[in-house]
Amino acid sequence: MTIQGWAEIALTLGLAILIGWPLGIYMSRVWNGERTWLDPVLKPVEGLFYRAAGVNPAHSQGWLGYAGALLAFNAAGFLLLYALLRFQNVLPINPQGFAGLSPDLAFNVAVSFVTNTNWQSYGGETTMSHFSQMAGLTVQNFLSAATGATIAAALARAFVANRGEGIGNFWADMTRTTLWVLLPLSVVLAIVLVALGVTQTLDASATATGLEGGSQTLSLAPTASQLAIKQLGINGGGVFNVNSAHPFENPTPLTNLITAISINVLGWAAFVAFGRSVLAKKDMRALAVAALVLLSLSVAAMYAIETQPAPALVAAGVDASANMEGKEVRFGVPASVAWATMTTGASNGSVNSMHASYMPLGGGLQMFLMQLGEILPGGVGSGIAVMVVMALLAVFIAGLMVGRTPEYLGKKVEAREVQYAMVAVLVLPLAILGFAAVAAVLPAALEGLLNDGPHGLSEILYGYTSAAANNGSAFAGLTANSPWWNTTQGLGMLMGRFVPAVAVLAIAGSLVVKPRLAPSPGTLPTHGPLFIGLLIGVILILGGLQFFPALALGPLVEHFQVLGVVAGL
Repeated sequence: MTIQGWAEIALTLGLAILIGWPLGIYMSRVWNGERTWLDPVLKPVEGLFYRAAGVNPAHSQGWLGYAGALLAFNAAGFLLLYALLRFQNVLPINPQGFAGLSPDLAFNVAVSFVTNTNWQSYGGETTMSHFSQMAGLTVQNFLSAATGATIAAALARAFVANRGEGIGNFWADMTRTTLWVLLPLSVVLAIVLVALGVTQTLDASATATGLEGGSQTLSLAPTASQLAIKQLGINGGGVFNVNSAHPFENPTPLTNLITAISINVLGWAAFVAFGRSVLAKKDMRALAVAALVLLSLSVAAMYAIETQPAPALVAAGVDASANMEGKEVRFGVPASVAWATMTTGASNGSVNSMHASYMPLGGGLQMFLMQLGEILPGGVGSGIAVMVVMALLAVFIAGLMVGRTPEYLGKKVEAREVQYAMVAVLVLPLAILGFAAVAAVLPAALEGLLNDGPHGLSEILYGYTSAAANNGSAFAGLTANSPWWNTTQGLGMLMGRFVPAVAVLAIAGSLVVKPRLAPSPGTLPTHGPLFIGLLIGVILILGGLQFFPALALGPLVEHFQVLGVVAGL
């Protein structure tokens, strides 16, 4: 560990928050329909879409109507993407001549990108045509990110309303988030990335001559345009198999810094947007502080873990100051661990190093961050929505402890909201541990493992954790392109995405009809250090109690195994 390394990590985290603040103010203006400087250009385009679709943006939907529209829109997106992938061999812009995907792989990929997971059990440069990348995957990168933002916008309106009826219009929220937020930011970032050396071409490949005189064929793709929304939309799916470790996708330390910041910037912006929209900036600042404390402690722990020499090298008498296995020398340990922590704390999943090559405790920490619910700061809107669910549970628990009526942001928290909140929280362990338990004893699943023993269990846990948490990163030892893994992980993605989404909208529907209450002497303050500590405790207990036994059998046992190498055991 060095001062330079700590400074590099602090710079990456700090810039994401600093840039996210003004973007959050802008995002709240978009959610609330306030005037923005892009209105003269985008208002006519927005109106054209509404007229073509027969949508009245002023019509406010109840939570059932809002949830139904969200599910129907994403179902249609899944069917279109599935068909595109199955028939990519007869569709245009396929200079590589790639065949259509198998039914199980097409199902997995379509679900993955519709749910904002972007899990990839295939090599992008050897599987996907340019048309599939652009018209299929990139489009869903926009739409899945916007879907997460609509959930947060609807929840914010529920807290502001005083005996209201509707929580907004899904079609208007989706359209405005895409047009006003995601599209312009992605265009700007894509242009910057192209200027810094990221490839953007429809050519299939280029031929290069190596230093030894040999010829090599290099795959090419329209990379920058997908990379921009992959990061800003907190999606994570890359054009190339090794994702942002590929020099065509991440050529320099500067592109690494910019794209690493992009992982979290709209996640933090959503915290600011939610606070401004519900007129509770202090309360949302408390949630952001709780997320930042957990994320900062995690990146510090990861840095400490990965700057220790690998025990096998110590046992062999090799001098090594850090664990560089699976990491790019051009980025080093600080940039690698900052990225790994940020991508698993959010629901991004992009990588610039190979997570399976981290020390056992480092890999276990990555899993744990995902198992907390992807709230550090999480996806575009989905992160703050789940964090508010955690806050509701914290308020309810505090009310039981001290005998106060649970209230949050001016709304009473009653049994119905807590029931919906528990549905949102408990679906994650059900999907992760349920599928993992079956996979650990099923021969068809075990065939995909590269390793046996504790690391093999970690491969299983990481695969289902990444899927159900809608993250998308992977332990690369797992060969997941098989009917069992493609199907079960796809089901885990659907459960992890849409069950919490519907539960949060149900909470919004329950809250919107309630009166907005003024704070009273019996109201628990939800913006001070005491509440921040309580919230962190609730988050850790929910994650720790549910997943610690499984993590103890995987990463923790493996940690003692590798220490045994040094001891000669």
